[in-house]
Amino acid sequence: MLPATFKLCCGISHDHLRSITGLKRTAMAAIGHDLQGMMLKGSHCLPSKLPGYVQRLMWKDTAGTQEDGTGISSVWFSSTELSYVNQGEVTLHRAMEILQQQNGWQMETKQGNGDAVLSTVIPQLGKVFRIEVVLAVPMDQLYHELFESLERMPEWNPTLSQVKILQRIGKDTLLTHEIASQSPGNLVGQRDFVNIRRCWKKETAVYLVGTAAYSELIPLQEEQVRAEATLSCIVLQPLEENPMQTRFTWLLSMDLKGWIPKSVINYVLPQSQVDFIKHLRQHLSISAWP
Repeated sequence: MLPATFKLCCGISHDHLRSITGLKRTAMAAIGHDLQGMMLKGSHCLPSKLPGYVQRLMWKDTAGTQEDGTGISSVWFSSTELSYVNQGEVTLHRAMEILQQQNGWQMETKQGNGDAVLSTVIPQLGKVFRIEVVLAVPMDQLYHELFESLERMPEWNPTLSQVKILQRIGKDTLLTHEIASQSPGNLVGQRDFVNIRRCWKKETAVYLVGTAAYSELIPLQEEQVRAEATLSCIVLQPLEENPMQTRFTWLLSMDLKGWIPKSVINYVLPQSQVDFIKHLRQHLSISAWP
């Protein structure tokens, strides 16, 4: 499909090329379709070298999110940036499909305060865990903590020793490197992650999606195992009855790599969600917000 799209774009008249709207949408649809096809076939769809003829078919989203959700402006993307942005879009669309799924969820764990983690199995993806809680802070504060102040997360989340933004692609896409803390009793050992993080705002909701990525900026480390977040999606929505409170929903699917029994994975991942919520609540309780 990509070669055909390129030929089509080359055949567009000069007048249409100056407006370039048709070119952007055609290229976006074609490349996004191919990436989605890769994911449906079971690939993690990590960014790779794209053909040279598509290296400049897309644009950086420096103008912010537009009505169509792409946030595209007139600054050119590189091929690697293009693959990162499209990977984030594909992950977002898949997460939204899972969020709409009402049936098939099973209880994994329930805390004394009522926090519960559910799970379901998604074809070509595996087990997906879901936690949903209400936090007594406005949505903007959570967005600031979880996206704008991402690198400060280890200050309040002891399960992380480092979060570093390697690259910003416009306003709403980040390439990050994260290192899990090495702590006594850690059942899976220390892991690091290279992720694409994408923020998308729709009406009153904010979607924060993440998925594993490849980057030459961070080669594999001998002393660490590189795990892959195959899908992460946090949805923030203000409560209708009280906008100063926020519904927090988090989908998580992860490949921890290494020889780890499924029983351990099925304990560690939902427990990590519960622990994250606990640390987040503690941090929010002592954080000042305008």
